[in-house]
Amino acid sequence: MPLYQNIIRSILFRLDSEKAHNLGINSLQKGLSTEFAQNLAYKRFGCEEFGEIERFGLKFKNPLGIAAGFDKNGIVVNQLASLGFGFVEVGTVTYKPQSGNEKPRMFRLTEDEALINRLGFNNQGTPEVIKRLKKITPKCILGVNIGKNKDVPNEEAIENYLKSFDLAYDVADYIAVNVSSPNTPNLRELQKAENLDDLLSTLQKKNKELGNDEFKPILVKIAPDLDEEGIEAIVDIAVRLQLSGIIATNTTIGRDGLMTETGVVEKIGNGGLSGKPIAVRSNEVIQKIYKYSKGNLPIIGVGGIFTAQDAFDKIASGASLLQAYTGFVYQGFTFARDVNFGLAKLLKEKGFEHIDEAVGVHSDL
Repeated sequence: MPLYQNIIRSILFRLDSEKAHNLGINSLQKGLSTEFAQNLAYKRFGCEEFGEIERFGLKFKNPLGIAAGFDKNGIVVNQLASLGFGFVEVGTVTYKPQSGNEKPRMFRLTEDEALINRLGFNNQGTPEVIKRLKKITPKCILGVNIGKNKDVPNEEAIENYLKSFDLAYDVADYIAVNVSSPNTPNLRELQKAENLDDLLSTLQKKNKELGNDEFKPILVKIAPDLDEEGIEAIVDIAVRLQLSGIIATNTTIGRDGLMTETGVVEKIGNGGLSGKPIAVRSNEVIQKIYKYSKGNLPIIGVGGIFTAQDAFDKIASGASLLQAYTGFVYQGFTFARDVNFGLAKLLKEKGFEHIDEAVGVHSDL
């Protein structure tokens, strides 16, 4: 077995999941902090097999990004780029710093190659994170994912999001709006059509003002637990408001089909489930978005990517970019390289000259 799975992971997985995560962040920060180390790592782990990938006016080195939640505070952006990720989405950040929910709040389901988390947007606050990001020159596309503070009622959510949006605008290549985490009370209510329309239209208005009639890409991140009517309504809003895309999907509150003993899962309690068990549902949501948008709305597909085949399935379902988190946790530091090179090889084997040709080939369109 590879070094990570055989030795390093076995050591890390003896630790509490959140402690292991923090150790991983610290190791990346210290071990890949110099420009020399970053350049060396990128030559080893990067992938430029895809040619030019342009999405919503941005050019990506490869289609695989690290999802929000891994680098909440923007500490290891360039280190992650050095490992071969084509883009990094920092956050979720909230305007005011918050500690998140009580610990323990992050759990592994190793039999299912999954995670359950109820972290609750623990972060240092948008002002501090943006201050840190302004000090670096990102070596990849940089996204900033913004959310709502827990103590802010939904009636005041728009103003809370706007404060983070204003700050993130100067440093982010794109901004993702998180209305789908299951770990902030009532947050998912903002996915309802009327609420989402108000929020996103206000952000787009501010976007236009800040950009002197030019729009910075805004994407909305949605839950896998929406019904078809809800998905269609969100697509309609996104198209009408000229959003740049949809991120599908966040974690699920569902627990169907798990191999982990029911008693163990029940003992863990609430939280969002990510990893392999969510792959199929994520693909289904992607297919529906692709269908209702007639293939005209870029989709970042996330949920259960562990292999190149998983990545291809997302592309074939309608995703034009990809994100991962749990797969990286389980597969280790060669993950981005392995998925990227494997996906490039798969595309060639299937006769696609460019990744764009494969987008949506398994859809209903």
